[in-house]
Parts: sequence; C-alpha cells; structure tokens
Amino acid sequence: QVQLVESGGGLVQPGGSLRLSCAASGDIEGFNDAGWYRQPPGEQREWLATISRSGGTGYADSVKGRFTISRDNAKNTVYLQMNSLKPEDTAIYYCYSHSQGRWGQGTQVTVSS
Repeated sequence: QVQLVESGGGLVQPGGSLRLSCAASGDIEGFNDAGWYRQPPGEQREWLATISRSGGTGYADSVKGRFTISRDNAKNTVYLQMNSLKPEDTAIYYCYSHSQGRWGQGTQVTVSS
C-alpha cells in the first residue's frame, strides 16, 4: 500500500499563495496518476487537478489558471501551487493516488483576512 502525507496548508490572506506537498511512501511503483481534491466545510469533496507519472495534467475549471499541479518523481512527491487565493478556496485539501485508490489525511487551507 502507498501512504500519502500532505503538508503546506495554513492561513493565508486573500490574493496570497501556498504550495501544498504530497509525499508518497510504501508502494511507490504503483504511484502513477495522482490528484488533488478539496472539501470545503459542509460540502462534497471536489476534484481539482490530476497529474500522470509522465507529467500530463488536467484541471477543474474552478482552479484553471490559478493552481498548478506538478511532481518530482525522484522525491515521490506531488505538489499543488495555489495562487490568487480566495476565501472560497478555504477547505481541507487531499492528495489521492488514482492508481491505488488511496487518500492522504488532508491539510487545512484557510483564506481569510
């Protein structure tokens, strides 16, 4: 099984930036397609972005142009660079291994002045 650990969340002012990291360990060979999701308070979890092992990406319309997903295969880590953050981006952000069906524990992002 792969284990996923997110980090990099926190409190940021509107218009600010954060970079989230998702470090994978364990069954790394199967850590291929990976994605970021978020769950705002009282809402459903929503997909944000996906990246393949070779670097192909896809984004939800809600974050296209503001968020960038990337990965460093040597470090077994997937990143989410978030710019121009808005209060409605406040949520718990989760990393997901599509190939293995595994979630991380999540990291809280709060956008507030």
